[in-house]
Amino acid sequence: MNREMFRSKIHRATVTMAELYYEGSITIDKHLLDAADILPYEKVQVVNVNNGARLETYTLEGERDSGIVCLNGPAARLGYPGDEIVIITYSQMTEEEAKKHTPTVVLVDKQNKITKVL
Repeated sequence: MNREMFRSKIHRATVTMAELYYEGSITIDKHLLDAADILPYEKVQVVNVNNGARLETYTLEGERDSGIVCLNGPAARLGYPGDEIVIITYSQMTEEEAKKHTPTVVLVDKQNKITKVL
């Protein structure tokens, strides 16, 4: 039996842009993607701390060290610049893998600069 486990997250990132007229996704600073072990086009769950909205989308790579966190397409209706969000990934694991697993948590400041990786 496999379990779906929380693998990594970027915790309380600040939305820097919202582009409604885009095909859809979330653009994230490459440095943040790397720190959280998230690949471009990987499925993520996005949770908005300000309004409780939750959505699933895929990632696009933003310029490294730019601090960009941009909600694109319909997701732009669920968050606005200045909102804090949590970007979460999950993975399928065996029971044994799940019991040994420790997720990666990337903490950021208001400018989306990494303050700590747990």
